[in-house]
Amino acid sequence: GGLILFAIFSLVMDVFKIGYYSSFYSCLSAIKIIYPIVQAIFVVVQTYFLWVSAKDCIHVHLNVTRCGLMLTLTTNLAVWMSAVTDESVHKAHSKLKKNMTEEIFRWLLKVGMRSSSVEECNCNSQICQIFKNGYFWLYPFNIEYSLFASAMVYVMWKNVGRFIDHHSHHIQRLKFRLFRRTFFVGIMLGLIILVSGLGVLILYEVQVNSSTESSKKSQALTMYYIFNIVCLSLMSLVCIGGSIIYRFDKRDMDRHKNPTRTLDVALLMGAALGQYAISYYSIVAIVASTPRDTISALNLTYALLMIAQHTFQNIFIIEGLHRQPP
Repeated sequence: GGLILFAIFSLVMDVFKIGYYSSFYSCLSAIKIIYPIVQAIFVVVQTYFLWVSAKDCIHVHLNVTRCGLMLTLTTNLAVWMSAVTDESVHKAHSKLKKNMTEEIFRWLLKVGMRSSSVEECNCNSQICQIFKNGYFWLYPFNIEYSLFASAMVYVMWKNVGRFIDHHSHHIQRLKFRLFRRTFFVGIMLGLIILVSGLGVLILYEVQVNSSTESSKKSQALTMYYIFNIVCLSLMSLVCIGGSIIYRFDKRDMDRHKNPTRTLDVALLMGAALGQYAISYYSIVAIVASTPRDTISALNLTYALLMIAQHTFQNIFIIEGLHRQPP
């Protein structure tokens, strides 16, 4: 379901890309227009393949199957790197254009920064601007799709030739009732936090980007940090509470080989390393800086809580993944 959701947004992004590049067919190479078409076909074919075959443990033509799956995995990683690079270059050019005059920016492009890029072509029509802004806003969905598909293909690759021990294979039917007291409270609290977070983010972006007064920017930063500190504190407490509940709920631990769970744990720890690094550098920068005001104190608290929250959350999730069903 998650894969299909990201696939739909990736296809919309490819449509926007085709529309944007088609506006400059006279000053662009044909490969620029062909690439999003081929990518859209790849997304459709791969999504159908994963939807049909994701749970298969293949026992015929093992070498050919492994080769094909690894080729698909590397293709997804290449698409991911391409999307990340393209998005980063676009953001860099946007910031450069804000801080420079049009003449200097065009001169830098001619010197060799990106002489053959679409930035040299004029995008004056309204529909062209819609296509341009639309496909860059949709890049994160394409990035997530590539990572999502890579993870699923990796699990399929690990499952090639695998035999499952049927004694340890439990089928657990989850009985989910929306208006049961605990589920309902959890969902409502989660939705409130989500909507509040979006509201705070929009207010923060508007005040920081539009306002020229430093006092308003300071207020926006204070609001942003306080909201995140409250959320991280609640999340840390909930994860600690969940780990304590595990101690009272006596269940056997599942130690059998499971490629999906192994990948889940590896991705979870790998993703946390990036956030640990950001928080660590933030702490070093705050401690080393001389003006220690309220914003610096909030930033320091936010960075420390981010490390704590990721640690408690990872412990809770990894322990939950290894527990047998009731």
